Amino acid sequence: MTATPGNTSSDLPGKPPVVDLATWQAAREELLVREKAHTHEGDAIAAARRRLPMVELDGTVEVTGADGPVPFLDLFQGRDELVVYQHMWYDGAPHQGQCEGCTTTAWHMKDAVYLNARGVSFAVLTSGPWDEVAPYVAFMGYTQPWYSVRGVAAPIGGQMGHLVCFLRDGDRVFLTYSTTGRGNEPVNGSLGLLDMTPYGRGEAWEDNPEGRPVIGDVREGYPSEGRQACWYWRSDADGVATWGPTSRPVPQWTRPGAAPVETLGRQKPHH
Repeated sequence: MTATPGNTSSDLPGKPPVVDLATWQAAREELLVREKAHTHEGDAIAAARRRLPMVELDGTVEVTGADGPVPFLDLFQGRDELVVYQHMWYDGAPHQGQCEGCTTTAWHMKDAVYLNARGVSFAVLTSGPWDEVAPYVAFMGYTQPWYSVRGVAAPIGGQMGHLVCFLRDGDRVFLTYSTTGRGNEPVNGSLGLLDMTPYGRGEAWEDNPEGRPVIGDVREGYPSEGRQACWYWRSDADGVATWGPTSRPVPQWTRPGAAPVETLGRQKPHH
């Protein structure tokens, strides 16, 4: 499906039918009615989310970051609200062996300036030990603060792979919202843009017209088989979608000095 820049091939598989502009506009306006309804329902869900009750937590619980152990309250950076992404971690795995789903999510959140302007801080939490996490963060070039929550109970620690929201009222800390799975997708703008394209995400679960290509067959909790589905975004140094000892999440190939390694380390299921 992917064409090389400058490739003028007119034989793309499963491409949409060709119509005149007026016909396209009529179809587009019909779809717009459904899109607006979807937007309004999303607004209603967000309103309900803002009305959820909350749970008080111990804000003095310590997490470990670049400056050593600090109370969780410090992650608010003096602001009233905090959003964290809880990044999965595989102990002892090399950089390319870390979770591609979490890598993709964290990569899309390298700048929180607009959140900060609205009084919201952002941080990444992970269950990995700080001595392993620190070199990974440096290698990836992440600019947002990371903290190890090794040994910390949920909802600050515990199971990873979640977006979690907290509210601060003076020195009191409250849990207000948590989501996981596809609930994490708002952070990943690439997925939203892919949903607007004629070929979509290229994942097996999508409802596509007959003849539309599927990049990979995703099985929940495992890497895709065959060609790689975009959720995992793994490739080798040449950009070829693959899974193996020299593959890693695509953003890692952009790091200075990135190169293939001989072994991937222990293979573990990914979310």
